[in-house]
Amino acid sequence: MQRIAIIGNSGGGKTTLSKQLSQHYNLPLHIIDLLQWQAGWVPTPKSEFDLLHANLIAGEHWVIDGWGNWEALETRFSRADTIVFVDFPLYIHYWWSLKRQVKYLFRPREDLPPDCPMLPMTWQLLKLIWHVHYQMRPKLIDRLQTHKNTTNLIWLRSPRERKMFMETLRS
Repeated sequence: MQRIAIIGNSGGGKTTLSKQLSQHYNLPLHIIDLLQWQAGWVPTPKSEFDLLHANLIAGEHWVIDGWGNWEALETRFSRADTIVFVDFPLYIHYWWSLKRQVKYLFRPREDLPPDCPMLPMTWQLLKLIWHVHYQMRPKLIDRLQTHKNTTNLIWLRSPRERKMFMETLRS
């Protein structure tokens, strides 16, 4: 594994998993939220995001965590040798997201740009989780199917599967 794309709904532990894979394989970690957002939850202009993203995926070694737009996802998936899809039941995404919201109520997250407080985004996050699960996930699954013969596709459907996947890497 040299170019790993990690995708899934919010609150599934993508960033934690990305950090673990980055350390395990000694690969640079890139978090899409740091590219698509600027301080104060200001969206990065598309042209700037596209350039930053193109530079990332041009590299030979990386772990990239997150979404971006569909075009970016497709180009990332085409370059990846491994795609990890974190696809837990909806209630787990909600539960883990809410726990994270509480954890970062009064301190910034290191995987977000500065001045991006979590509390004001909580309602939007909850709506986004629903939207991703019911609207974007089916489209994502279709896209992933087109890569299953050319890319190592790892589909993690539960926290237990995630734990077993990480244990296999350690052994």
